[in-house]
Amino acid sequence: MIKNNCKNLSRTAEDYLEAILNVTLEKGYARTGDVARELRLAPSSVVELFKKLDAMGLVEYRKYEGVVFKPEGRKIAELIKCRHDTLREFLMMASVPADIAAVDACYMEHELHPETIRCIRSFIEVFEEDPTLSAMVQKQMSIKREQTKNAI
Repeated sequence: MIKNNCKNLSRTAEDYLEAILNVTLEKGYARTGDVARELRLAPSSVVELFKKLDAMGLVEYRKYEGVVFKPEGRKIAELIKCRHDTLREFLMMASVPADIAAVDACYMEHELHPETIRCIRSFIEVFEEDPTLSAMVQKQMSIKREQTKNAI
């Protein structure tokens, strides 16, 4: 379920929570250096936000070890990841290259209304349930993309 932003977090805090979740899902834990690499930042910058997220009760920061989610932090991180994944998938369905879709989804996940993202998720699910419809639309998208290649 895609809900509204919890605790009115900044974009930066949301990005950190999502990065912590991505690293945790990949490695089983999230050390400072791992999250810094995920965000392409210096470890010292990451530590400062870890401390802020800890003060907000979203993670437990352990010096020299990294962070562990508290239940509310994990819930918010999963929500952010769901928004990101939904938007990335939608953009890729529209034939946006994967690398561009990932970057654009990161911007959009912070700005779009939760209801908009729910509608996009429903749209994706309709296409996943009907491969014929999906193939037909993909073919038409390819044709239209070629026709408008130099227009934008």
